[in-house]
Amino acid sequence: MLDTIIKHARIADGSGNPWYWGELGIKDGRITHVGGTGSIDVEARHVLDASGDVLAPGFIDGHCHSDLMIMDYPESGIKMQQGVTAEIVGNCGLAPAPFIPERADLLREYITPVIGSTNKPWTWRSVGQFMDAIHASRPAEHMATYVAHGALRIGVMGFENRPPTDVEMEAMKAIVREGMESGAIGLSIGLLYAPGSYATKHEIAELCRVVAEYGGLLSTHIRGEGRHLLPSIDEVIWIAEQSGVSLHVSHLKAAGRSNWGKVLEALERIESARARGMDVTCDVYPYHAGSTTLTTVLPPWILEGGLAGVLEALKQPAIRKKLHEELAEEQEDWDNLVASTGWHSVVISALQTAANKMLEGKSIAEVAELRGVHPIDAMMDLLLEESGKITIVYYHMDNNDIEQVIRYSQSLVASDSLHCETGKPHPRLYGTFPRLFAKYVRERKLISLEDAVRKVSSFPAARFRLGKRGLLVPGYAADLVLFNPDTIQDQATFEDPRQYPTGISHVFVSGQWTMEHGQFRDVYAGSMLRAASSVQGCCQHHAHSQA
Repeated sequence: MLDTIIKHARIADGSGNPWYWGELGIKDGRITHVGGTGSIDVEARHVLDASGDVLAPGFIDGHCHSDLMIMDYPESGIKMQQGVTAEIVGNCGLAPAPFIPERADLLREYITPVIGSTNKPWTWRSVGQFMDAIHASRPAEHMATYVAHGALRIGVMGFENRPPTDVEMEAMKAIVREGMESGAIGLSIGLLYAPGSYATKHEIAELCRVVAEYGGLLSTHIRGEGRHLLPSIDEVIWIAEQSGVSLHVSHLKAAGRSNWGKVLEALERIESARARGMDVTCDVYPYHAGSTTLTTVLPPWILEGGLAGVLEALKQPAIRKKLHEELAEEQEDWDNLVASTGWHSVVISALQTAANKMLEGKSIAEVAELRGVHPIDAMMDLLLEESGKITIVYYHMDNNDIEQVIRYSQSLVASDSLHCETGKPHPRLYGTFPRLFAKYVRERKLISLEDAVRKVSSFPAARFRLGKRGLLVPGYAADLVLFNPDTIQDQATFEDPRQYPTGISHVFVSGQWTMEHGQFRDVYAGSMLRAASSVQGCCQHHAHSQA
């Protein structure tokens, strides 16, 4: 006897092939039967009538920052409501591990504006121990992680703006190796963020040689997404070519009006690399605004020494004068996106102090007008008042560029959502996956329903080596979502982002009925996924995939 049979469904199996009318059987957390109507001739404890809804593999958020949020909110309602059954964390070089107590303050300052914090004690030290801590939190969804370059560099070198010594390089390689042997899916880097921005391509390539031994992936927030977009793409392709690692470009975009249209050239460079036999892919989120920390508008030199050093520097008149000069125009050695986009495009989404809460949702230009100061002074003053912990929404992309990347065959769709307990988060936190189907499938008809399902299921499952999931195939994990393609709709807006979507009726994780019409059923069936290894040599038994 089966546990569950789902009947009368439009089956989009994740492969990209056309949907068909059919039914699916589940037993012990796995798919046992899938086929046309009437193909299952055994009984089940539960029979669910899909009533013509689309039955698809559970969506996989291939790029997000829920590393700590999952510990405080293991039910993961924000993502479950969108049909998400697995998330990939440790992105952009940002992660809570490795955690070196001697540099705890530096690490927390580095990650808090993006990843947030947790009420739980930091009981881990290594990447593997952090993965164990997530698993022990009994999440409702699955999680997988990268080894984060920024976190490991802080642990070994702090915020030193220099190449590592031989001893430091070996220490960093040991951290990468431990993470990969524990089942991490690869190495992530944030070349825009200090201390990632202090790393040369040679340093990254050396670390990636370790990742390549395990068949892992290099995921990269490239050094520049504006004026320096194309050289930045060339840099990470060089790293991948030198090290032999597979490459994934995070949230591909052309930021700043003067750079719009360059994504086509970026895609051409990716295609050229693929034509040479390189394994290169990318992801994209379906919004024309990004979200990050306010410190990213500052030049890299001021970030040396970490956040404490930044705040001390902002108190000095000579430094403030220099920032006025540099932020007023484009720079040769770093992307000054404000120069091309303007302060009206930099909108505050989260602040720490009660005194400034009224400024959430306002642009830096509006804050400057309210205070009667120059926008650069308003920005610097706010950073001092908020101890540097300010999250922003940045309106700097073109919708045509977004559509080009969504349509690209080698792109998957992910949220890049930040952990945000207060303020006005980017609506992608609540709406990414329904938005893909509502706007780009149903309204814009940019891609087919089947290809949209592929971009959020089998593609990320295979890309991140998550084992037998992402397809509706016998023997695969029964992570499933049922949705109405005619009514699925994101409700989250930039003005009112904390709104759940509509049109998703049921979510199953590991074969267990987890969400029904927006109601969590108090089922915690998720796990920490360990990457399926293609390791060369003796370490193969360490990395495995949990279903």
